[in-house]
Amino acid sequence: MSHGPASATALALTLLSAGVRAEGPVIDNQIAVLQGLDKVTARVSPVRAALGIPTYFGSLEIVARSCRETPPTEPPESAAFLEIRELPPASDQGAPPTDLFTGWMFASSPAVSPLEHPVYDVWVVDCEEPIASSEADQGVREPTPPASE
Repeated sequence: MSHGPASATALALTLLSAGVRAEGPVIDNQIAVLQGLDKVTARVSPVRAALGIPTYFGSLEIVARSCRETPPTEPPESAAFLEIRELPPASDQGAPPTDLFTGWMFASSPAVSPLEHPVYDVWVVDCEEPIASSEADQGVREPTPPASE
């Protein structure tokens, strides 16, 4: 089995066509549950990111824009649309933040769209707190395709 770029692309296309974009319903949630790894200390930390509210892990600022999961009757999958940027060091507060990642991360396949950073890894674990709305009264809604990157 090949593990080169072509097989990674094929896996990504399969997941994008079968994951949260599946023809079945999805559940929108208010909280993206993430894990963060500090590669220097080898410490893994849980990170709970409420939608639209900046959350911090080390020098990273993480903003979750969406967190969706399949209902219990479907194959399990959670995905979050994240914006991640690195804040400047305290000694250089005038510098702008550096955009590192914008896109969907899938809990079942963290390597498909990873954050590439020398010190930190961040990945999606789950979604929590379903959003209550007229559409969500039954707990699910029809999916919309993820925004293209």
